[in-house]
Amino acid sequence: MRATDRETYDELYRSAPAVWSGRPNRQLVVEAAGLPAGTALDAGSGEGGDALWLAERGWRVTAVDFSPVALQRGAAAARARGLADRVEWVHADLEEWTPPQGGFDLVTAHYLHARSAGERTELFRRLAAAVAPGGTLLVVGHLLDAAAAHHHGTGHLDPAVFYRAEDVAAVLDPGEWSDVVTGVRERDHGAAERTGNPVPDTVLVARRTSRAR
Repeated sequence: MRATDRETYDELYRSAPAVWSGRPNRQLVVEAAGLPAGTALDAGSGEGGDALWLAERGWRVTAVDFSPVALQRGAAAARARGLADRVEWVHADLEEWTPPQGGFDLVTAHYLHARSAGERTELFRRLAAAVAPGGTLLVVGHLLDAAAAHHHGTGHLDPAVFYRAEDVAAVLDPGEWSDVVTGVRERDHGAAERTGNPVPDTVLVARRTSRAR
């Protein structure tokens, strides 16, 4: 994202004591509740609702975001909840930052934006490469067609920020991934009401094989 985008997000976070609910995203709870705790990367962590939920369940989390305001807020919440030693807060632009290859048992990303389709593809490749053998990749976005309809006429629609789960699946090497599932799921009703955005989720869940074939 451009510096002006980072500044805009900082302004958003400064506009209220808490921009988001603090609760974890619905699809993370659905997919990760049954996983054994390990290491997790929360890509685009915002104020840390997902990272804190994982940490409370025994995960060691690396939470990455380009807004220092959001990260400071998440770190404060972690300290208040006795989780400071379980979450590392990393200030970085995900379009420039490369996570350690094979470094995480779970990589989760919700509603990431990119400057272009090409840069989005490279971003998802880097996130996929960060999943350890036997680990899980979870990517959730706003469904492309529904998002376009929802934003029609607002002047704020940039098609590059929207995608389908199948776009993410396309970057995965079939020899290294199994149980690749893509689909559309209804968005959490509470989140839809709070944000005024009822657009369904497009969801990819994939397991990395224990070894490359």
